Amino acid sequence: MKKVVFMGTPSFAVPVLKGLVESDDYDVQAVVTQPDRPFGRKRVLKPSPVKEAALELSIPVLQPEKISGSDEMAKIVEINPDFIITAAFGQFLPEKLLNAAKIAAVNVHGSLLPKYRGGAPVQYSLINGDKQTGISIMYMVKKMDAGDVLSQQALDIQPDDDTQSLFDKLSIIGRDLLLETLPKVAAGDVNPTPQDEDKVVFSPNITREQEELDFTKSAFLVDRKIRALRPSPNAFAMMLGKRTKFWSAKPLEETTDLKPGQVVEKTKKALKIACGDGTVLQLLEIQPSGKPKQPINAFLNGAGQSIQQGDMVIEDVK
Repeated sequence: MKKVVFMGTPSFAVPVLKGLVESDDYDVQAVVTQPDRPFGRKRVLKPSPVKEAALELSIPVLQPEKISGSDEMAKIVEINPDFIITAAFGQFLPEKLLNAAKIAAVNVHGSLLPKYRGGAPVQYSLINGDKQTGISIMYMVKKMDAGDVLSQQALDIQPDDDTQSLFDKLSIIGRDLLLETLPKVAAGDVNPTPQDEDKVVFSPNITREQEELDFTKSAFLVDRKIRALRPSPNAFAMMLGKRTKFWSAKPLEETTDLKPGQVVEKTKKALKIACGDGTVLQLLEIQPSGKPKQPINAFLNGAGQSIQQGDMVIEDVK
């Protein structure tokens, strides 16, 4: 069995970890993940999904705040692993650590490299309206997501996909493609493909400023961002004086002469908002600040009762 140190943090990485554990070919000696972080209004410390999975699997967990030069890094080097495998770990790995892998340090990345290097490849594929995303299995190098590609598999993006649904699909593809690729790497039966630097596109982590919706954009672009930022951190706008998260919406084929942010139509069960280029967005599920997520009819029966057609309900429209 090949000794493995696995490094990952979000739910995307969990199927990859479990696939390695369930294989008879690999012995996962340690799992490295980000430290527990405060969560929710009470700021209770919460472990990462990968930590939770590792504990269930009785695998030792290391949680360095910064991996470079840490005691945890020394422990990884001491393990002398055949493979170091990462999947959305969230930190750069120093060259000394990459070189600690006897066979290879390999990354499972959620895009078709060289497009979308960085921490938010799935989100940008949705924001930009891409038709496809995918998985790249690649050698790790010191430069971010710049290693030679060992294998790739594409995935068509469906009109109703959001970041969570794509993560769920890509994690399974990543697991299977990794398990298919690793034996070839161990046997030296691979032809790594260098990335074309002229085609590199970056996908840096989403900033707080990017979370705000711009209703002067078309309804189709607004919907893309809502889906790209669902389930976290969620897109928002100021609506009726409250910071409101937008969970679900539907761009319509109809058009309007009203200004972006105005109410095109209100019924007991529907609320349609004007967007840029005369387009119309039907709101389906929102979450005003301090309130639970709710379907639009519940909002219209409560805080939204006074809304009338033509009202400017989205504030600070860019």
